[in-house]
Amino acid sequence: TNNLSQPPEFLQVTETLSPQAQEASTALIAVVITVVFLTLLSVVTLIFFYLYKNKGSYITYEPAEGEPSAILQMESDSAKGREKEEYFI
Repeated sequence: TNNLSQPPEFLQVTETLSPQAQEASTALIAVVITVVFLTLLSVVTLIFFYLYKNKGSYITYEPAEGEPSAILQMESDSAKGREKEEYFI
């Protein structure tokens, strides 16, 4: 029968690590966490610089401020375009 005060056989610790081994495993875990953190930080930095560099690289066809003639020209072009689209059958 299984005694309830003791954990099952597969959960029992059979070997304890020496203090040097515990320090080594702690150092290994710290190194792995540091490497993962630095990798994530570098990826985020690269993405940030890429997005910052390509900011505004698309064409909006909006007139620059202080060019009212461009707005009027666009309105007159669209009016001409509407006249050309009418077909009578």
